[in-house]
Amino acid sequence: MATVQLINDNGAWCWFQDERALIDPVTNTLLVGSIPAPEGPGGETRAGNVEIAVVDLATGASEVVVLHEHLETDDHNTAALFIRPDGRYLAVYTKHKTDNLTRWRISSAPHDATTWYPEQTFDWTELTGGRGVTYSNLHHLADEGRLYNFARAINDDPSILVSTDDGTTFDFGGKLFTRPKIGYVNGYTRYVSNGTDRIDLITTDHHPRDYNNSIYHGYISGGALHSSDGTVVGGPVLDEHAPSQVELTTILAAGSEFEGATITHAWTTDIRRAPDGRLAAILTGRAGDDPENSNFSDHRFFYGTFDGGVWQVHHLAKAGAALLPHEEDYTGLVAIDPYDLGSVYASTPIDPRDDSALDHHEIFHGRTTDGGASWDWTPITENSDVDNLRPIVVPGDPATRAVLWFRGSMTASQHYGCEVVGLIEKR
Repeated sequence: MATVQLINDNGAWCWFQDERALIDPVTNTLLVGSIPAPEGPGGETRAGNVEIAVVDLATGASEVVVLHEHLETDDHNTAALFIRPDGRYLAVYTKHKTDNLTRWRISSAPHDATTWYPEQTFDWTELTGGRGVTYSNLHHLADEGRLYNFARAINDDPSILVSTDDGTTFDFGGKLFTRPKIGYVNGYTRYVSNGTDRIDLITTDHHPRDYNNSIYHGYISGGALHSSDGTVVGGPVLDEHAPSQVELTTILAAGSEFEGATITHAWTTDIRRAPDGRLAAILTGRAGDDPENSNFSDHRFFYGTFDGGVWQVHHLAKAGAALLPHEEDYTGLVAIDPYDLGSVYASTPIDPRDDSALDHHEIFHGRTTDGGASWDWTPITENSDVDNLRPIVVPGDPATRAVLWFRGSMTASQHYGCEVVGLIEKR
């Protein structure tokens, strides 16, 4: 395994915007989005910048490009990245519900992240009633000639911007889901695309803090939303009217039993798709929270697979106690290798080899050869003096395995002293 490499000395990310990192195989370059905090190097003079670390994979040299100075100190504001067909980079980012603008910039030269055209914006104010927008998720469907940007906007539901010119301009495209809001917001959705004609997604009901979520799967294709078996759900995707996510296929039901524990308050973590259409997803949930909202000390990771027939969901590993006291369902998270769906990287304070407690969150590599029923685990970090959190396995070049995470201390989404690091090697 390669040596852990420092990529950005001050940064972190949330997990509901993608892609947060990409490899450009044309230039053998790694792009990594993150947001610095006042507790890290640079302090308040750097806090809240929207940053992209640009890594030359041949030399390991890294530089940081600032897309927007002092937008807001919040890891939710990390840019989503896309390589346009013309080779230019697109970066899209928002604040965390504190204004109504989706922002974006395009690099001024193909395959060069050092200079960018001026920032553009889409104003959601009239659509949201001024209640804010969060998140950016970019997925291009070549057969449609459309680039989708999924944000959390109207009624705090997943909502859509679309572009037919590769992100030069965006227009309102409609709502993905809609339902009466309970608590903070509605569904938390993760997406993956084949780049041609289909976007798969997994989603929740609401925030797990406010609702005993199940997890649902569906996909967009041919301008329509489908459940797992291909049944069309609701009207056209690009429409202001949208169905409830409960009309999709339930893949992890609240109250399911795994290894003698009742699983509740589920959340979405990751989803990836193989070229043959197979899907893998990572889900989380509370174990043994009885009576409800009394026990946040035992979270679990689950691994789901779909081969076009039925979903199979297996217990993956223990995730430990809530990462933050005020965020009862935050965990260290798990990332799936986009080029090897049976390979995952987990951040956990519980050693998955023997369920022993660790001093900090460590990164473990898990591998399965039986669809997730059993796992072999190898530590990637050991005996750390800080937490290792929120891994990503970066897409873009099947020949390169880039496993990224951030390490340090985190007390809130707005306060952390963390640095972005990674293991980067040829497969």
